[in-house]
Amino acid sequence: MNEKILILDFGSQYTQLIARRIRELNVYSEIVPYNKIPDLDDSYRGIILSGSPFSVTDEKALRTDLDKIIGQRPVLGVCYGAQYIAQHFGGKVERSQKREYGKAQLSRVFKQDAFLNDMPQESQVWMSHGDTIMELPEQFELLAGTESIDVAAFKAKEGVFEHPVYCIQFHPEVSHSLDGMTLLKNFVKDISGCHSEWTPASFVEHTVEELKEQIGDDHVLLGLSGGVDSTVAASLLHAAIGNQLICIFVDNGLLRKNEYEEVLHSYKDMGLNVVGVDAKEAFYKELEGESDPEGKRKIIGRVFIEVFEKKAHELEGEDRYIKWLGQGTIYPDVIESVSVHGPSVTIKSHHNVGGLPDILKLKIVEPLRMLFKDEVRKVGKELEVPGDILRRHPFPGPGLGIRIIGDITPEKVALLQEADAIYIDNLKKFGLYDDVWQAGTILLPVQSVGVMGDERTYERTVALRAVDSRDGMTAEWSRLPHDFLATVSSEIINNVKGINRVVYDISTKPPATIEWE
Repeated sequence: MNEKILILDFGSQYTQLIARRIRELNVYSEIVPYNKIPDLDDSYRGIILSGSPFSVTDEKALRTDLDKIIGQRPVLGVCYGAQYIAQHFGGKVERSQKREYGKAQLSRVFKQDAFLNDMPQESQVWMSHGDTIMELPEQFELLAGTESIDVAAFKAKEGVFEHPVYCIQFHPEVSHSLDGMTLLKNFVKDISGCHSEWTPASFVEHTVEELKEQIGDDHVLLGLSGGVDSTVAASLLHAAIGNQLICIFVDNGLLRKNEYEEVLHSYKDMGLNVVGVDAKEAFYKELEGESDPEGKRKIIGRVFIEVFEKKAHELEGEDRYIKWLGQGTIYPDVIESVSVHGPSVTIKSHHNVGGLPDILKLKIVEPLRMLFKDEVRKVGKELEVPGDILRRHPFPGPGLGIRIIGDITPEKVALLQEADAIYIDNLKKFGLYDDVWQAGTILLPVQSVGVMGDERTYERTVALRAVDSRDGMTAEWSRLPHDFLATVSSEIINNVKGINRVVYDISTKPPATIEWE
């Protein structure tokens, strides 16, 4: 991982997207808060300043030390980043009379420049800004404008700084900017001099060597969930240290139908050293009577820690001293933990093994902490993780516990497992499973009247949820075929005694979340 592009995050909703686009060029990118500039060693080839929801004209506008980066490496300012650079060097930036948001037509003014290579004379771009650059600083010159604004792209004049500085008012990372990838490629590869050497194969090779050196002869404990992240993390660790890795898979009684047995079987086929723990009764006992979503999450998290801790101590012996805790943390988790906005309002608490390191006195190893979800799948494929695991939809840590609205009982779990199995099986049967990012069934605390044969029923309702997304940060409800939905509804109502109504959730995220709790 010798070359990288540094991204200074000023809080834009698109910052992660910039990083993803650069990685699509097989160049590693790293996001840090705007005020946490690292020491620029030789691995940093270029720097990008992100957009922001803030205005550079505000007294409390986010500001960084540009002297640490301008002239030190090639720099690209995007939207807020462009406005901030313009203002810093004496340009004139003002609040717009009206916010420019949406598609615009970019027209070149400057004809020959490495940044504009392979760009057409006119190109559609995506704007999202409330400030406008009215006048450029004298050290800069215009590259392009749009029908609405004169200054849409500009650069530092030749020889002013030791390294080039480019600024754009639009967002090249968004798909609506039709030639955005061309601009990013020009900056990353031609101007910053990066090579396309960051691939899944190179990541695996580099990470396995790092893990061998980091862990040595120690043992590592890792909690498996059956999902993509923990499985790929386990596979990477296993490739590095073999049976020094001990995996624990806990059945919390809130898994999908037959999931505990099926996942254990698939892990053993992969050669992983896995210990299964059936802890259903412990979870059900502690969850009894609890209907608050946050309360349920905290109970599930606490009981998981208790079960995990007990098993970890049982596994230790004279010849096996566990020093490390492996986790499947991925890059979005890392980015959110160092958000430029500081601690955010809690939408929901995350269910992971947050309390374990302190209790077990273990050091943390997170082999996937710099990867996005789609990159985790690519690395998993490189490691020959079975396709049915890599294609698995995301599944929440608390499992069906947050898909049962209200209190949890074994009877409700069994009811939901049956309905959910019918839904997921039909998604696979109809060839729709891989087209959907995440799908699941929710048991509602709603009973309604129905008629079966000559009998009146008063039974429960389930909601089907399916979304299309890339990373779960935003999501659109999936347009599943009506005949498919009709089939699923009919099978659930006819085969799951206790359910007489099926509804389909057509809410997007935002404003709704993917999960209901």
